[in-house]
Amino acid sequence: MHPAEHRDLQPRGGDPDPRAGDRPAAAGGAARPRGRPPPAATGRLATGRGTRFRGRVSVDASVIVVSWNARELTLRCLDSLLAQNHEVGFEVVVVDNGSTDGSVEALRLRRDARLIELGHNTGFACAVNAGIRATSTPVVVLLNNDATADPDFVRTITAPLLADADAERGGPRLGATTGRVQLSGAFEPAAPTDPAALVSAAGKRWVRVDAGAGVTLLNSTGNEVTVSGNGRDRDWLAPSDGPGAPADVFGFNGGCAALRRLALDDVGLLDETLFVYYEDSELSWRLRRGGWSVRHVDEARTVHDHAASSGERSTVFLDNNERNRLSVALMHAPWPVVGRGTARAAGRALLGPDRRRRLLVLRDVAARLPGSLRRRRAVDRAARVPRQVVARYLVPDGGTR
Repeated sequence: MHPAEHRDLQPRGGDPDPRAGDRPAAAGGAARPRGRPPPAATGRLATGRGTRFRGRVSVDASVIVVSWNARELTLRCLDSLLAQNHEVGFEVVVVDNGSTDGSVEALRLRRDARLIELGHNTGFACAVNAGIRATSTPVVVLLNNDATADPDFVRTITAPLLADADAERGGPRLGATTGRVQLSGAFEPAAPTDPAALVSAAGKRWVRVDAGAGVTLLNSTGNEVTVSGNGRDRDWLAPSDGPGAPADVFGFNGGCAALRRLALDDVGLLDETLFVYYEDSELSWRLRRGGWSVRHVDEARTVHDHAASSGERSTVFLDNNERNRLSVALMHAPWPVVGRGTARAAGRALLGPDRRRRLLVLRDVAARLPGSLRRRRAVDRAARVPRQVVARYLVPDGGTR
């Protein structure tokens, strides 16, 4: 990682922290976007190469969509943004992570989005950071490319941030908002032996069925972390017709959120060493330690094809999920949380299936340990809020739904 790019990842006052064993991530900052948008653009939807609507409004938000080999899903996502009820001026920036399925060629033809081509798969965090660096709006919106946004999504997810002037005056500071994500399709209870089942935190098993034949379920109402350091979606697999979730939540979901640029300038961007998964949990820790709050906005809604781009049972998912869970705990969590998480991971590696793969993950975590501890010390030096205060948001490992 080049020094100039590395500074973006540091909390205020933090020292650069070389990380042993990190995979290269410089490509996220090496992208050459096609120029920043002007402070105002003709039309309610500002675009990189054209406009679609009359009228002159300011561009208050940049919607960043990361693309990687999911052409039709990405185009569907962009169509849902084009159909927004435009009460907020916003631009759309697609960051492509080296797609080889024709996504880039199709995206080059779109006039409702600006395209940044990274050339190869740099990881989710690197791609998002490239989009953030290429924009200058006060609010950045993150939307998964395998999701569709309700017509009022951009307005509702950004409204609390655009209306909250306290952050500028040094008062109580809202750093991020996180929306309500519903899983696509319908579900019914699954058999205990069904390998395709999705499992809730409480152990309930669900399987997708033909539309209309089952119930609809939630994917997320924000991010939470357990007492063993496990980052997860709040309300994962809860019925979607239940009561609205509380507004106060530990962190944001990285595929359905809005971030205040002032907060990012304060605590840093996504951690590119994580490559994929747990980037939102890690940044949520830094926001909370920096005195920034996170709020769930139930009216900001998307529908998500869960793990459509990466595959939940793929080696990419399993390795990065397990590695980053421990690395983020080492960076931020109280030591008892680190101990429980490490003991749990070691037990699974020694006694569970897939022993060799799990042991290699633990070896990688150990190789990253010096960098993780340097990050921990840097965050501690810059923090406004003690770790134990933020740790009050930790939840039990099990669940109730």
